[in-house]
Amino acid sequence: MDLGLQEKVMIVTGGAKGIGEAIARLIAAEGGIAVIAGRSTADNEKTANDIIAAGGQALAITAELGKVEDCKKVIAETVAKYGKIDGLVNNAGANDGVGLESGSPEKFMQSLQNNLSHYYNLAHFALPYLKASKGNIVNIGSKVANTGQGNTSGYAASKGAINALTREWAVEMLPYSVRVNTVIPAEVWTPLYETWINSLPNPQEKLASITANIPFEKRMTTAVEIANATVFLLSPRSSHTTGQIVYVDGGYTHLDRSIS
Repeated sequence: MDLGLQEKVMIVTGGAKGIGEAIARLIAAEGGIAVIAGRSTADNEKTANDIIAAGGQALAITAELGKVEDCKKVIAETVAKYGKIDGLVNNAGANDGVGLESGSPEKFMQSLQNNLSHYYNLAHFALPYLKASKGNIVNIGSKVANTGQGNTSGYAASKGAINALTREWAVEMLPYSVRVNTVIPAEVWTPLYETWINSLPNPQEKLASITANIPFEKRMTTAVEIANATVFLLSPRSSHTTGQIVYVDGGYTHLDRSIS
């Protein structure tokens, strides 16, 4: 299926690794231009160069997304290079373990700054260009907004806010034909997840206990599966879909996890 993304300019935050990398690569494979924004210059440029070497189009922009000025920079550099923005994928963030007991008011606010503020800031600065292109926004959320996890208040609050902002922005953008949706992952196998698993005393035992609670096929979701849903929502093939929270999680969030 041709998704109609030829020459469409799509910003992907955290696009150098994991879910973001899979999204950026698929945008480019569909003929779009992947603008990879994140804090690591080396990682951004490696992924962008890999995409270009494979015949795609990509641009790497170094940005500390928790800073307002860096969010402005991402939009300004994208427009300076391509003259337009067709889509924004808000993906960057980290489950930082700022809990109610283990954290502090200062750490909680910093977590919101790191995990939530750039979703708003980038959408705000990109808005004139999204209105001009009748583009769209796809936010990457987390099942933690629905299920909780424990010891991650800042991250959970950020992801809950992202769900609410998706519905709010979808309503506000109706007059401009700008669509806004969210994709919710649960347990996704990424390099960061693999590093965490391998840091545990019994990594294979822990991984088996996690996958046992994923209803569909008892396996982790892949980053490519998240990318497939995200890029479909970005595309004109999803032209009448807005304000939706789409769960790509093997049934983890809503099905009874005791199902065997």
